[in-house]
Amino acid sequence: MASLYKDLHFLLIPLMSQSHIIPLNDFAKLLALHGVHVSIITTPFNAQKYKSIVTYATKFNLKIQLIPIHFPSQEVGLPQGCENLDALNSLELIKDFFLASDMMQEPLEKLIQDLEPKPSCIISTSPLIWTQQVANKFKIPRYVFQTISCFTLYCSNILNQTNIQDTLVVDSDSFLIPNVPHNIEFTKAQLPNGSQDMNSILDKMKKSQDLARGTLINSFEELESWYVDAYKKDVNKVFCVGSVSLCNKEMDDEMVDINCLNWLDSMKPKSVIYVCFGSLCNISFMQMKEIGLGLESSNVAFIWIIRGLNFTLEVEKWLRDENFEEKVKGRGMIIRGWAPQVMILSHPSVGGFLTHCGWNSTLEGISCGVPMITFPMFAEQFYNEKFIVNVLKTGVRVGVEVINDPWNKEKNGVPVNKDRIKKAIDQLMDKGLEGEERRKRAKELAQISKKAIQEEGSSYLNIKLLIEDVMHVLKNKVEKNE
Repeated sequence: MASLYKDLHFLLIPLMSQSHIIPLNDFAKLLALHGVHVSIITTPFNAQKYKSIVTYATKFNLKIQLIPIHFPSQEVGLPQGCENLDALNSLELIKDFFLASDMMQEPLEKLIQDLEPKPSCIISTSPLIWTQQVANKFKIPRYVFQTISCFTLYCSNILNQTNIQDTLVVDSDSFLIPNVPHNIEFTKAQLPNGSQDMNSILDKMKKSQDLARGTLINSFEELESWYVDAYKKDVNKVFCVGSVSLCNKEMDDEMVDINCLNWLDSMKPKSVIYVCFGSLCNISFMQMKEIGLGLESSNVAFIWIIRGLNFTLEVEKWLRDENFEEKVKGRGMIIRGWAPQVMILSHPSVGGFLTHCGWNSTLEGISCGVPMITFPMFAEQFYNEKFIVNVLKTGVRVGVEVINDPWNKEKNGVPVNKDRIKKAIDQLMDKGLEGEERRKRAKELAQISKKAIQEEGSSYLNIKLLIEDVMHVLKNKVEKNE
């Protein structure tokens, strides 16, 4: 039995999207710190992009490896090399991307047959429902890794059960989530309303989760204790294991932007707004312009990250024609492309975060103790806004009222003008009592989040419980075969 425990091997499989790969890679580090083997299934493109995790494992003597599997993008009609959801430029391609993801099942099964040590369990993000069939075939437990909060999971379950939103005549009519301890008010226009194909995928994901042995949440129990307890009554074996981004105490040299650091070092404490909208938000040119003008008129120092679908020739031309960077020189900095978000948010000069409210970004803001301006766009981001503003009371709404299609710039238009952006910045950075209370709460939550992943903290103990649960399954399996 001792050799069985020594050779525990966790197989981690994320959906090929940054919002899934990054937290699962971070969770791999936290798992490996407990002494188990961890293998992360990826694709050639993503293996190259996230190879720093192997450097990290070598540096800290952890047993982590990346295993690339061919991603059949061309076989389903996707462009060559399209191995990440963030690379799609059209909503129409999502169905093909999921089909390609499904086709990874057969090569993964062949890989597992030869893998040593044999996998003890599978941990996969929720869209990869076929991983349950793989787990069943090899008679090992599967756990779902959720990339959203217990708050969102529980509140969306209530809406699925009650269908309150379907009783509304007008999309702008509001309603309260029943039977929760906070005042959580939505309009129908703020809720995800996917295509028939997407709704079918979500339904299959729910059924697949019911078959899993347990659910891992990138959150910590103290952050949303009431919702964790409530969700545990709905779902089998819930383990809060976050905030996983806090494993990154040290940055690799290749990840550090020296210019960015030097600039931040020159600014006053808590004086800078960090502006970033994730990798999937497709913001119209007119809205990008309003964001820029709002930042300029605020007279507050800022770092603005422009990347992905928003890094366009049209935006670049406007910045040049407006002489924007010269106008804000010394006060504003633009980073084109990727930026070390956790490193920036944890810098003493950063005092606010203008965010799209993706859960990874939300949790990183919370864990770094930074109050937020909420600018939700699609998916579950309006849930995260309600959580930040109404539950945690560490944020200010910019005032978006309608969910936006991330791939349709024309439809999105300008949900928020420059004046509302300036007003939200002024409100967040206000030195009055309300602003001070918000900063105090944010700082307290950051301290609690750090304790959660430290030895004997709630998330640390939950990871131990997860490992013990896997060991329990394997012990029963061995005893049945004796």
